[in-house]
Amino acid sequence: MPGETDIDVARAGQRIKSKVLVALVLSSIVPILVLTFVVIGLVLPTLRPGETLKFGILQLLVVFTVLGMLAGAWVIWDLGRIVARMGALLGSDGPLSGFERRQDEVGTLMTSFNKMLVTIEQQATEINTFATRLDAAYKELETTNARLKETSFKDDVTGLYNRRFFSLRLEEELSRYRRFNHPVSVVLLDLDNFKAVNDDFGHMMGDETLREVSQILMKHSRGINVVSRYGGDEFAVLLVETSKAGARLYADRIREVVAKYPFSHGRVITASFGVASLPDDEAGTAEDLFRAADEALYAAKRAGKNQVAATPSPQRVP
Repeated sequence: MPGETDIDVARAGQRIKSKVLVALVLSSIVPILVLTFVVIGLVLPTLRPGETLKFGILQLLVVFTVLGMLAGAWVIWDLGRIVARMGALLGSDGPLSGFERRQDEVGTLMTSFNKMLVTIEQQATEINTFATRLDAAYKELETTNARLKETSFKDDVTGLYNRRFFSLRLEEELSRYRRFNHPVSVVLLDLDNFKAVNDDFGHMMGDETLREVSQILMKHSRGINVVSRYGGDEFAVLLVETSKAGARLYADRIREVVAKYPFSHGRVITASFGVASLPDDEAGTAEDLFRAADEALYAAKRAGKNQVAATPSPQRVP
């Protein structure tokens, strides 16, 4: 087993260490013994004759010297044998069990790492796909919001802007007029005897008539102007950068086109117009300007069908 192999290798290392220490000790003892033998050999002749100490010491020195040499030789021989065995083991063709185990562990680690990389790549692909879908959903949401916003400002019957949007744009234009003093005009249009169309042909034909009038207004209006259905058969047009004279010309042109237009029900439809402008009319707010155009419209109604009326300009003191 791998664990037992590691223990055997550790024990073999300890044995080599011990034998090296023993060999070093014996190698150091032998020269010391020899040196001691030489010194005693020089000193003993000075002793008195008849003493047996000289012979006993010499015998002990010889014995210890021989034993030390034999022990050192045996240790060196055993150490050489162990080293030879380790060299043969390292030089053999068969792989070491510890190395095989380490190789297996590295292979397993690399396999796990490769699997982790594959998982990360898959997750990154999924994240990119999710991000793409999220971006598409966000763009779709923006488009939907824009459509909802546009729908909230559009009239269901005619497709023109509704009263709410007209009021917002009128406020904006009045703010711009206060900053730059650029002219702005409001034209109100009311169809004459539209109720008779609904009564005689029904509301579906009445709605078709409103759509046809809307087409006329859009065709003869500039892109910067705001054309809206203000309510019922009444339309409101915001003329940007247009003076009162220009607004009257616009109203007269629309009045003539409407009177000559071949409507689906075959009847002739006319319209009355009211015009108000800044800076010609005294109007401090958007409501004041719209009220002035409404009063001019009712003045046109009182004067007769198919008329254009404008609020009288205040007389300027020379």
